[in-house]
Amino acid sequence: MTNTPETRSNVRVLSSVVASQADLHARTAGVVPEIAARAHVEAITFVIDDAVREAGGKRGHVPGDIDAIAATTEPGLRPALVIGETAARALAVAWGKPFIPVNHLAGHIAAAWLVSDAQSAVSHRFPAIVLVVSGGHTQLWRLDRRPAKASAEAGEGFQLRLLGQTRDDAAGEAFDKIARLLGLPYPGGAALARLAERGDACEVALPRPMIDSKDFYFSFSGLKTAVFYLVRGRKLSEQERADIAASAQEAIVDVLVAKTVDAAAREGAAEAILTGGVAANARLRSRLRDALGALPLVVPHPQYCTDNAAMIGAAAVLKLEIPMPS
Repeated sequence: MTNTPETRSNVRVLSSVVASQADLHARTAGVVPEIAARAHVEAITFVIDDAVREAGGKRGHVPGDIDAIAATTEPGLRPALVIGETAARALAVAWGKPFIPVNHLAGHIAAAWLVSDAQSAVSHRFPAIVLVVSGGHTQLWRLDRRPAKASAEAGEGFQLRLLGQTRDDAAGEAFDKIARLLGLPYPGGAALARLAERGDACEVALPRPMIDSKDFYFSFSGLKTAVFYLVRGRKLSEQERADIAASAQEAIVDVLVAKTVDAAAREGAAEAILTGGVAANARLRSRLRDALGALPLVVPHPQYCTDNAAMIGAAAVLKLEIPMPS
């Protein structure tokens, strides 16, 4: 790996404030866009104020030291996104700063560069294979450094190429919907992972959709459907629920791991990056790290795996952009 391009361009977090809506969405067993948007309106000024004050305590001249304002503009639930984008654009005008629109997926990828004062810097090697796995997306990307000349003209100099993505449900969506079928509370993915710890993943035979497709595309709707028919009309014991949870988790992890390892081999990757909300799943992290062997695996700190503003700021700093479909 002596000829592998390497970068230590970490993005240090001065403040990260998150207003969680998990309790609110638990009442409706999922996200209702209008309710989420209303909660954004109620919280956003307080969150911004707290973030600026926290950063100011470390830098001393906020907002004077702020260079730009960034916000997610796509993809996502538009009623909620427009609240953050409108607030960010207003601040940019009021403070005389440039506004940087950021793709949400670029934010998840950029989370791998985030470090806090208590965390050590992370070196990245290229090409890297990036698995973005969340409630709304499951994608495999190849990440390269741009040539030196192009890099000088385009900031940090990263180039992304999409290798494959889900054709229907995302892995995180499958986790949540299967959790709901098992009567687990929202957010379902974390609850299912906890229940799976008490189950036997070999007890229930479930499909691994597209695991042998020889490409980097995913499908999880069939797995969800299989669980639906498995539990329909049955009164499950606690152990049966745990076994189904463990088996479903293992089926999802099997597919994600197999395709990521295959992509790393085919692309000659020097590093793998696992990011997105499902990256917080301990079973996925452990299985993927074992399967990659000597290939380094970079996973953001758990607080930066789920949605947060720090990762959006990192994408803006790194000038990381998601290419438009050709």
